[in-house]
Amino acid sequence: MTEPARILVVGGGYVGMYTALRLQRQLRAELRAGTAEIVVVTPEPYMTYQPFLPEAAAGSISPRHVVVPLRRVLDRCRIVIGEVRSVGHAKRTATLATLATAEEGTGAVDLTYDELVLAPGSVSRTLPVPGLLDHGIGFKTVEEAIGLRNHVIEQMDIASSTRDPAIRDAALTFVFVGGGYAGVEALAELEDMARYTARYYHNLKPEDLRWVLVEASDRILPEVGEEMGRYAIRELRGRNIDVRLETRLESCEDRVAVLSDGTRLPTRTVVWTAGVKPAPVLAATDLPLNERGRLRCTSRLAVEGVDHAWAAGDAAAVPDVTAEEPGRECAPNAQHAVRQAKVLAENITASLRGQPLKEYEHAYAGSVASLGLHKGVAHVYGRKLKGYPAWLMHRAYHLSRVPTFNRKARVLAEWTLSGLFKREIVSLGSLEHPRAEFELAAAPPPDHGDKPSS
Repeated sequence: MTEPARILVVGGGYVGMYTALRLQRQLRAELRAGTAEIVVVTPEPYMTYQPFLPEAAAGSISPRHVVVPLRRVLDRCRIVIGEVRSVGHAKRTATLATLATAEEGTGAVDLTYDELVLAPGSVSRTLPVPGLLDHGIGFKTVEEAIGLRNHVIEQMDIASSTRDPAIRDAALTFVFVGGGYAGVEALAELEDMARYTARYYHNLKPEDLRWVLVEASDRILPEVGEEMGRYAIRELRGRNIDVRLETRLESCEDRVAVLSDGTRLPTRTVVWTAGVKPAPVLAATDLPLNERGRLRCTSRLAVEGVDHAWAAGDAAAVPDVTAEEPGRECAPNAQHAVRQAKVLAENITASLRGQPLKEYEHAYAGSVASLGLHKGVAHVYGRKLKGYPAWLMHRAYHLSRVPTFNRKARVLAEWTLSGLFKREIVSLGSLEHPRAEFELAAAPPPDHGDKPSS
């Protein structure tokens, strides 16, 4: 018996999940006959729908409804929870570490493949800012989103109970670095949530909280256009949010955010959303990369110059065949990632069956962004919307894009219930340290020396 043709999908995000999902449908006969196998290697057993992270942080959506369980959706694929450390495509071999290899102490293992799909996504792009490693908070995962929500409410608890004005001011100052989607939407949703939460504190008012958005360029939300970006700034500043353009974070050591304009902000919260970079595994391959560390790809989503290697999404530099300017690449966003995954799966299937491949071609439709409950901006197919209509379009668009009917129904139900009842304002920060109470109870009592005799 010949070995089945193994398709290795590295990553379980947008591209990884959607590609594997479509492949298992198109290759149903081959999978049933045992002539093909799809292996998905991913660090987490779920795909995170990142556009919903701000609403999860604000408590509008339950965290478990922001993620899609891969084993349920990809029921005809083999799911391996682990990380690919390197790829030797010349030998069709990937080196990966799993939970089992860590327990066994055997080190990383090699996995051979016939077709490779590299879709590891991206990681936060950090800069050598003093103190950032110690005090910065990211916003790319559901764990970070919920951790940030808990952190904000805990800071309000600290401010409410302290007698030290300096501690109170630092606790109530929240600095967000980065004026793209992640930074603006996270800040807007959390400010909305915190303003609502303040009504339940006897000694806190919404105006006591200070929110600062730091952006190095001269605009925010460049994807929605200059006019809508200016509107977003006016909307945020109208809510007493301090928007600093053409400003950088120079340091956040000792819990003091120092900005390039000389401002010093004592703060216990620095949220870093200043861009992303390709996953480190791309540098550990023998495949061609561009100057930004992304895989050089053709318009057919094949890695340039090699056979049997494919990529899309954040990891891939894909030519934009719809652009007027030659040499332009597709933006690394969810809109392209989902559509690229469809073409990618079709091209892999066509390649296995000896059929012609097709080019990825999609004109950018526009963007939508939320600025908190009932507020938003949108620039879609040349039409500009703001306020409630844009917010409604934002929700409708992402509801249509979140995978599986199960998730769509649950998210819609939660939105409906949140419109009928009050917000949840509970911090569950103890979930991040579930054994802390047990460890305290199990620890031996302190030794105070010999007891005095009676």
